[in-house]
Amino acid sequence: MSLYISLLDFTDQGISRIRHSPDRLDEAKRELEEMGGSFKDFYMTMGTHDLVLVYEAPDDAISARFQLLLGSKGNVRSTTMKAFPESAYRQIISSLG
Repeated sequence: MSLYISLLDFTDQGISRIRHSPDRLDEAKRELEEMGGSFKDFYMTMGTHDLVLVYEAPDDAISARFQLLLGSKGNVRSTTMKAFPESAYRQIISSLG
């Protein structure tokens, strides 16, 4: 499984329907699980972004599909990064020679 970090921002539509946000979160969890992935961490944040999501997906194509599905609903915009855990980081760096 690959790990991803998404920085999410509410759209005007999303903020106008903020009271439904927990239901949308539950729906997103179910949809990702149906694609073979899972949420690892979720945070509401103060600052540049409104939400941070850490999740696993089987591959980049599934992650892209999940992000497109989220975006198509019009409630959030996302910036997503593929993440490497510490063990992968150490392996990559040690491979440099």
